[in-house]
Amino acid sequence: MFHVKLPGHDAMARRADEHLVGGQIKLPTEVVTRPLLQVARRLLMALAVLVLTVLIVYVDRDGYFDNADERVDLLDASYYATVTLSTTGYGDIVPRSDSARLVNILLVTPLRVLFLIILVGTTLEVLTQRTREEWRLNRWRSTLRDHTVVVGFGTKGRSAIQTLCATGLKKEQIVIVDPSSKVIEAANADGFTGVIGDATRSDVLLRAELQRARQIVIATQRDDTAVLVTLTARQLNRGAKIVAAVREEENAPLLRQSGADAVITSASAAGRLLGMSVLSPSAGTVMEDLIQQGSGLDLVERPVIKAEVGKNVRETDDLVISVLRGHRLLSYDDPVASPLQLTDRVITIVRATSVPPTLTTPPE
Repeated sequence: MFHVKLPGHDAMARRADEHLVGGQIKLPTEVVTRPLLQVARRLLMALAVLVLTVLIVYVDRDGYFDNADERVDLLDASYYATVTLSTTGYGDIVPRSDSARLVNILLVTPLRVLFLIILVGTTLEVLTQRTREEWRLNRWRSTLRDHTVVVGFGTKGRSAIQTLCATGLKKEQIVIVDPSSKVIEAANADGFTGVIGDATRSDVLLRAELQRARQIVIATQRDDTAVLVTLTARQLNRGAKIVAAVREEENAPLLRQSGADAVITSASAAGRLLGMSVLSPSAGTVMEDLIQQGSGLDLVERPVIKAEVGKNVRETDDLVISVLRGHRLLSYDDPVASPLQLTDRVITIVRATSVPPTLTTPPE
């Protein structure tokens, strides 16, 4: 029987200064103008419409009749423009001449409509925003297929996403699950869709459409959390590839038993790289280059092409280090690895052809 060794505090369990909204989906925010700037612009537009109306009425003031003193001055023109644009008017000042009435029909009335649209624009935007977000969410759900779900947007999660994006995976095909709203906001700023909630709960993972995902990356900070997430994810999706990270190597068998296809021991892997760098700094630099996708040298898994079928591993154009035949991983010097078969996949070292995109690093 395996026992999970628990490290320190877990980012997946932090609750201290945040209110956890279970399963809330946050799509990447659209770039919009700052609200205060929008309000200021609309007020200036409304003021411009008002001034224009005052000028129109004042220029043709002889065509208007004032019930109070029969004359229309600048103050009367301002008063008439204000009540006309904001209401239908009180009838104390009315257009009397044919030209004044024509101007009201062709200019003042359209300006009144424009004035009201400007004033209620903010309210209308608030009323329509929820409908627009619902439409975006429904469209996102309907088009999301064979995507990647990343649980945890900490250092490990961000590094995993950076590698995936360097290999050509689009940001629209990545969904991040994290309990911190601040972390999800940082993910949104980078262009990723996020789900706020505890990934050990099936309803949260279902909101990330995990049941239709092709691959799942579990990058939590606690090993027990990783086990629970792996069990829940495997129950919801039997066919997805699950890759999980653990801190303690002794917990790796439990992760595999829970349904993970691959388990990475972060602490021991970093320790081995440190030890290699001490013994041979150059070898450590090469290994770090290999695991950093998109620059220098890259490790690439690809299918065997027809021109390579029947050849020895050493006869290929690329530097082959392993051959994947069925469920067996064969070393390049294994006699069984050669000749290559059409159904084989090879793991090769190639020169990187692209530079990976950078991700903003939010505070832990």
